[in-house]
Amino acid sequence: MKKILLIFLCFLSLQTFSQLKIGLLKYSGGGDWYANPTSLPNLIKFCNKELGTNLYSDYATVETGSVEIFNYPFLHMTGHGNVVFTNEDVKNLRKYLLSGGFLHIDDNYGMDIFVRREMKKVFPELEFVEIPFSHPIYHQKFDFPNGLPKIHEHDNKPPKGFGLIFQGRLLCFYTFESDLGDGWEDQDVHSDSEATRTKALQMGANLIQFVFNN
Repeated sequence: MKKILLIFLCFLSLQTFSQLKIGLLKYSGGGDWYANPTSLPNLIKFCNKELGTNLYSDYATVETGSVEIFNYPFLHMTGHGNVVFTNEDVKNLRKYLLSGGFLHIDDNYGMDIFVRREMKKVFPELEFVEIPFSHPIYHQKFDFPNGLPKIHEHDNKPPKGFGLIFQGRLLCFYTFESDLGDGWEDQDVHSDSEATRTKALQMGANLIQFVFNN
């Protein structure tokens, strides 16, 4: 584990002098991991403009069980349906997250029971806890004193941010009943207002800034 962490940190150190790339997690089970195809490119463009980051304009699609996930300090996961992690997926994702990686899960509606079931395989000793509004993830460049913005209505529930915390470190952030990814998409996809899309992108930028600064 220490060797893997060292390799991961060395990679990140080298990346600080070049462009970084973020990853989209491709999982099994039949869920549409490929949902929201314009969301990450728009988030990347927004971060490069507003945060001064040096992210590649494209992103990498990476399978859960692949060692390639160690190339990306930030992984985004979304979809509407079933998620299944194999034993190899579980081992690889746990190793990645304990080695300094970060996973953002965005429920595009319908993922909740599957996300909770599969992440329990990855961290059987942890429970998703609601992240308080005082947490730094809500207070990066953009301030969200009331937590996640509400982008789309699903079940008339308030948006909530849940996290898996290991030894004081937030390593997985799960956005539920918010639908940030839809807000990142091109305007003509969901016809969201510019104000709504801006809030979504600002919260997404906070995630990126939090991960790269911690």
